[in-house]
Amino acid sequence: MKKATLLFTILTLLFSLCITAQNNVKVTIVDRPDKNIQNNNYITNKAPLQPLSFIKLPVGDVKPEGWTLKLLELQKDGLNGHLGEISAWLDKENNAWLGTGTDYGWEEVPYWLKGYGNMAYILNDKDMIAETKTWLEAVFSSQREDGYFGPYIEKNGKPDLWGNMIMTWCLQSYYEFSGDERVIDLLTNYFKWQLNLPEDMFLKDYWENSRGGDNLLSIYWLYNITGDDFLIELAEKTHKNTANWRQRSTLPNWHNVNIAQSFREPASYYMLSADSADLISTYNVHHLIRNTFGQVPGGMFGADENARMGYIDPRQGTETCGFVEQMASDEILLRLTGDPFWAEHCENVAFNSYPASMMPDLKSLRYITSPNHTISDSRNHHPGIDNRGPFLAMNPFSSRCCQHNHGQGWPYYIEHLVLASPDNGIAIAMYGPCTANVTVADGREVKIVEETNYPFEESVKFTIQTNGKVTFPLYLRIPTWTENPSISVNGVKLQILMENGKYARIEKEWQNGDEVVFDFPMKLSQSVWQVNQDSRSINYGPLTFSLKIKENYEKVSSIETAIGDSKWQKDADQEKWPSYEIYPGSDWNYALEIDESLPLEKNFKVVKTTWPADNYPFTTESAPIQIIAKGKRVKGWEIDQYGLTAELPIKEEIKFEKESEAITLIPMGAARLRISAFPVYLKNVE
Repeated sequence: MKKATLLFTILTLLFSLCITAQNNVKVTIVDRPDKNIQNNNYITNKAPLQPLSFIKLPVGDVKPEGWTLKLLELQKDGLNGHLGEISAWLDKENNAWLGTGTDYGWEEVPYWLKGYGNMAYILNDKDMIAETKTWLEAVFSSQREDGYFGPYIEKNGKPDLWGNMIMTWCLQSYYEFSGDERVIDLLTNYFKWQLNLPEDMFLKDYWENSRGGDNLLSIYWLYNITGDDFLIELAEKTHKNTANWRQRSTLPNWHNVNIAQSFREPASYYMLSADSADLISTYNVHHLIRNTFGQVPGGMFGADENARMGYIDPRQGTETCGFVEQMASDEILLRLTGDPFWAEHCENVAFNSYPASMMPDLKSLRYITSPNHTISDSRNHHPGIDNRGPFLAMNPFSSRCCQHNHGQGWPYYIEHLVLASPDNGIAIAMYGPCTANVTVADGREVKIVEETNYPFEESVKFTIQTNGKVTFPLYLRIPTWTENPSISVNGVKLQILMENGKYARIEKEWQNGDEVVFDFPMKLSQSVWQVNQDSRSINYGPLTFSLKIKENYEKVSSIETAIGDSKWQKDADQEKWPSYEIYPGSDWNYALEIDESLPLEKNFKVVKTTWPADNYPFTTESAPIQIIAKGKRVKGWEIDQYGLTAELPIKEEIKFEKESEAITLIPMGAARLRISAFPVYLKNVE
């Protein structure tokens, strides 16, 4: 009997590795793509750098559709697209970045341009591209004979290079879009200036020292184009002078954006060092911060300025900057490592945390957003929040960082929806409606069309458009949360044994109109946050759900509720750009009632509603999936002395109202007021 079972298993595995030749399809399950093959169609890592697992397509080659297009259109019509009308840092009068004066701000201009420019290229918007070029032309004109460019900012007698680090990313995107060789000349001369800068003057300020990994990635980018040996020397110098993010049980600092942005530096350096300890260090930092401060839903961690011991409850939040920098880190690490973990984590933040940081029209944002967040006002909530000021109001005039930096989130996400693989194929690791032009095989261009309402539905359809037959592999990430996924090619279901958390590699001779349908059924699951009173979060596929709270919006003065270091143009119209406080119009202090003797499907009912006509699923009214549950109100769980959602009640002391009530849960990203980590009332437990 055992021999028969073993034989059956072996035959099943062998069958799963390769589909019968009659379908002309070969499908395998792989951990990562084979990096020993060199992609011939795109710029990728040159030796001595380790090969990339995936290669980003030039900006503009991936075009959003459906809800991803709607978000980018809202961003264009919203704060990021019109920040030039509001922000004092983008005022063209007396602006040092434009060479018209001395006001330079610091990081604001390049932060804004990083998202605005990429959005312009993706949408191919002529007016936005012209506005982007206005700033970049000034950058080209600003380069000094010694190679430095932009406003010269000095702190403690040393040049502060942080703003320039961001601007180099803007220049890279512009080169991808335009092929303008002036970018290569400028960066070559600038990096020679960096190499000649004495080490005691290089990356010594707090911010640039924490974020030196951004400089490192730009050096790699240029090296892969020019092959100049001095860039490898500069890469070593950059790593040596960057904060040490390789420590096992502590961090150089605990600032939320620094962590979300800088933890990738060791893995970035691994591409040069080839020392696995560097790669492991990035994973370690990711888990270190979450083991203590990230026992919460939504993929982030409680560090509402800085992570602090004693402040680990899900009512602690993260800056909007932190969300977009974490997404960028996940996307970069996906390319470096090929690990599906980073794709799934990026989706977690993008679907569940980031959307709720902004008003539905994307015309204002709040500095801090938390998993448990039931009031969004302009009060000072210190020390409940580790900063003093009106950090919870939805305000378009503040703050200096998030106001300008938030715009990178959706453009960068869209750029990573379709990637090139080392073996001259196509890789889909994160899902969303889009189209992409990709060069495959021996230089043939194909178009892939991805149709889906994912993450709000369980199926994705890909259509290949090509002028002739062409053979290449297509990689599809198999989510960890799915059960019994299936793939069909031209209506024929592939008989393949799937493995969650890996890739299905489908290779065939593709013809125009070929269709691939990937079905990944979603199921209910729960996360238990043991260090936070055994609170629980309810998930359906990649979505985490929050209590549906009636959101009452109160319009307030944008100027009066702006954070203290904000600045705006003298003629900025606060009537056109209002701020809002959000207050709960319904009870929020509910515990989930769960009968653990029953499966989750008996405790919670998933209800799918009509897809919104405007393609925007991230509001309380438009969310196309709801979960019907039972809850009990928790006595004494209220707004605390700091004006924040009180910490979760101690589980041994919690007191419930007698009556159970029907409650509705909606996707976390659609809930700007929310309870996402719930106390629990266990039914039928003595």
